[in-house]
Amino acid sequence: MKLLITLLALFITSCVPPSSGGSGGSPLIAALPFVLIFVFFYFLILRPQRKQSKDRDELLSSLKRGDDIVTTGGIYGKIINVEDDKITLEIAKGTNIRINRSGISGKIDQESKNSKQENKNSGSKGGN
Repeated sequence: MKLLITLLALFITSCVPPSSGGSGGSPLIAALPFVLIFVFFYFLILRPQRKQSKDRDELLSSLKRGDDIVTTGGIYGKIINVEDDKITLEIAKGTNIRINRSGISGKIDQESKNSKQENKNSGSKGGN
């Protein structure tokens, strides 16, 4: 937040015309606001978006048979078969669907799946 305020203050002060009656000033100072906007844009938008895209590409390329996943539509399933861009999911016993690889939102970690199962089991055992 301090960086944002500092950049904003620099931007505002660089936009103020010089008080002296001389020439317009240095072209470097005139370009400073644009440079600051680009740096701000890069660190807050472009860089995180590239990292997220890279992570998603790694996830989609690492899918294999037996992985538990969730689709972008919110369907949970287990990968039965992987062919190029088509993936066959088992969403219930005997119910299989085929989806495009890009329709996968994420993998379900076995650790979180086990902890949810333990919480479910311990909640049903506790009684009054």
